[in-house]
Order: sequence, then structure tokens, then C-alpha cells
Amino acid sequence: MTSARPKVYLVGAGPGDPELITVKARRVLSEAQVILYDHLAAHDLLDLAPPSAERIYVGKKRANHSVSQEEICAMLVEHGRKGINVVRLKGGDPFLFGRGGEEAEALSNAGIPFEVVPGVTSPLGIAAYTGVPLTHRDHTSVVTFITGHDVDKIDWTKVGSSETLVVFMGLSHIAQIADRIMAAGRSPNTPAMAVRWGTRPDQEVLVGTLATLPGLIQEKGMKPPATVVIGEVVQLRPALSWFERLPLFGQRIVVTRARQQASSLASLLTGLGASVIELPVIEIQDVDYAPLDAAIARLEAYDFLLFTSVNGVNRFLERLDKSSRDLRAIQGLICAIGPATRAALQGFHIKVDINPAEYVAEGLLEALAPYDMNGKRVLIARAAVARDVLPDTLRARGAHVEVVEAYRTVPPEGLAERAAEILSRNPHWITFTSSSTVRNLAEAVGPQALHGIRAASIGPVTSATLAHYGIPIATEASEYTVPGLVEAIIKA
Repeated sequence: MTSARPKVYLVGAGPGDPELITVKARRVLSEAQVILYDHLAAHDLLDLAPPSAERIYVGKKRANHSVSQEEICAMLVEHGRKGINVVRLKGGDPFLFGRGGEEAEALSNAGIPFEVVPGVTSPLGIAAYTGVPLTHRDHTSVVTFITGHDVDKIDWTKVGSSETLVVFMGLSHIAQIADRIMAAGRSPNTPAMAVRWGTRPDQEVLVGTLATLPGLIQEKGMKPPATVVIGEVVQLRPALSWFERLPLFGQRIVVTRARQQASSLASLLTGLGASVIELPVIEIQDVDYAPLDAAIARLEAYDFLLFTSVNGVNRFLERLDKSSRDLRAIQGLICAIGPATRAALQGFHIKVDINPAEYVAEGLLEALAPYDMNGKRVLIARAAVARDVLPDTLRARGAHVEVVEAYRTVPPEGLAERAAEILSRNPHWITFTSSSTVRNLAEAVGPQALHGIRAASIGPVTSATLAHYGIPIATEASEYTVPGLVEAIIKA
């Protein structure tokens, strides 16, 4: 539901971690018709807007201003006059060195209705994610925020003695800034740190003193954007830092699942500190549903319904919903190959009768071993291309097995180009959750392109496909689930 009165929203995107955006900002983005976004705003946040929303990049870097501030203000006024919801998405907070005040003035002068949605400003995010509280009863009760891109405009005799000093946009002038602060009487031994990409999995932190930090920055080649914190609170970092201790911090991990299913794996990895790169190598497509619809028309005839994937569950129930039948037509026992498939069925209030101990076709066959399958009718709704060990073995045991296509997996358009770009970022890990993810990627870029990247397999069937393509396996999940795959990466 869109707002009753369209307006321009000046929205703080937060310090980098897209999950730090506010609830209100998420809602405003979901109603946006035009978004003007910054270089420092996490691109993942753009996905919160409707697909139809126009996205306009107006980022400014130190040496490259694609659009001037005057032009940005004019664009906000222009779009605001159209009577639509416009979002100006800014890194950090709009009113703390975000030039939001200038944009609000331009809108006010033009009579354009606007609203400011605060964001987590970068110093607060950095403080939390580096373990350096900006205030502490034993160390400081005063914090000063300054911008350091124009050293000569600041009276360092006034701000240099602040108990905690936070310098925005001062990395390029840090040597001059440190000299001015020390000349104003601050001890050269005052703890200091510089933080680049704070709150993100590639967060980079340099810790020294007021005297040594400029040299460390030059030696390590740290580049903007970065924030500098000066004060005794920096010495609390060794005890209070938590983010960089997460088990997968700094690991770049490629997720190859279909876009609709990537979120569960991506969320687990991100929560453990990893930098997740989504590379969907399979796309779920519709098939000719006539055979599945025909099977649904005679559901009462089946003694067993076997589901081997979440996609199979979803498509089966979608077709059931479109038919004249409902769940009451199911008379047979329900079998699910693993916990994700079982959870998908339970999400539709369907109880699962048979679960295997191992989440592969062979495990499901073992779970069915106590049942006399002779003459029994079995329905398997699955992908168009899949292993035949399950239907073949059940037929050998005397069952009448009907396999119907519920969906098809194909490589997405442009996969080779997208994969080449992502692999050029030198990821540490690449995850494979099915044989089709291996096959599609290997055939798109060639197996050699994956050598040097640690491959994580969800189970033995996927591992066999990796071996077929000559791709080394760094780790295999002992439990053939997404959480099991994550645990295997941690252990490795």
C-alpha cells in the first residue's frame, strides 16, 4: 500500500551492512517510484524497491563526481513535482555530513513535500562493529564529529582536545590532521584507528596512535572511504571486538542456488561474517503441466507420494490449487527426501509420513524398505532431469511408479559473462547444492575456471558430479542440508 500523499524521502541507508537499515526505510523503499542512490548505499537495498521503480545513480567519490550536488537537488525537485514517491537513498544518515540539509532546503524552497528518515550513521556502525564505544564512563563523555576534507577550515585548538574525535572524509589528509591535533597539545600516544568499509564483511581496521596512524595508513595503502577515531576508547577494541571474530569473517563465498532459494544459505553465511556473492546458475522454469494435472485428477489412486525437492512441493501444490481438487484428495503416504522438503510440506499443513535418515534417493529407498511395494502406485513429482535410481528401484520391487515433471532447471541467460565477472573477484569459496548447479557452471565457464576456489558440496551426489568435471572438493556436508553445508565450511 503506497503512502496517501506522495513525497520525497531523504533516507539514511546506514553504514554499509544492509540489515542495519530501519524498518521505516524498508517500507519507504517498498513504495518508491524513483530512487536516487549514492555510492555508499548498499546495492542490496535497491532490491527492496518494486521492479518498476526507476533507479538513478548519483554517487560522488572524492575524484569522481558523476553528478554535482546542485544537479542532485534539481533532480529531486523535478521528480518531486511529478507527484510520485521519490527516495533519495544516502549512505549513513542524511543530516550528518550527508548534505541532506541542502537537499531538504531545496525541496522546501520549491514547495515540495518531503520527509527525512534517519539512518545509522557510520561512526555508530563502526563503533559497534569494531568494538570501540564512542563513549565510556571510564574514558570519555564527549564526542566530536568533524569532516576532514578541508583541514584549514577547522580550529584544531578547539576540537583537537575532544576526548573522542571522529573524523569523516579525512583519510587523504590524515598526516596534516594528526600534526595539527598534536600541535594543539594532544599526546602523540593517543590511541587512534582508521576503519574502511565499516560493518561490511570486508571491513578493514588499522590501529595505532595519533603519531603512528598516518604512517600505517600509507604503508598498508588504505584508501577512502574511511573514518578515523581518535581517543582512549580505541584501546577497548581488543576486548570488545566481536564482528571480526565471527567464524567466516572476511571470507568471500559464492552462492550458486536459484535466486528464489539463495536467501536461506546467504543469510546463514552473512550472519557468520562472510561476504556473500550470489551467482544463480539455475533458473526454475515451467513445464508442460498436462501430465502433473492428470495425476492430480486421480490423486486417490496413489498409495505413496514422493517429493524430492522444495521446488517439487511448491509446483505440485500450485497445480493442485489450480485444479478442482484440494488436499482431501490425497490418500497415500507422504514421503519427503529431507528436512527442507519436509518443512515445505508442513508449511502447507501436510504431515510427512516417511523421512529418510540420509537425504538422498538411496536414503529414501532405505526408509521405504519396510513397506511392501508390490502392486503399489507411487507418484513422484520432480525436476525434468533427475537421477532414476529412485523410480527404477521401486519398479524393481513391484511398484507402479509414475514420474511427472513438476519443473525444469536451466542455466540463466548470460551465465557465462556473469560467472566470469564474479570469479574475477577471487572468491575463497563456491557452494554447490545440487548436481545441476555444478553442471551448469562447469559448462558455462569450464572446470578449469573453478580451480583455485574451494568447492563446498552439499552431499555425495553433488560431489560425484564435481568429480566428474575434475573439480577438487574442499569439503562435503556430513548432513546433506544447507545448515550442514555451512557447518562443513566452518570446520574446513
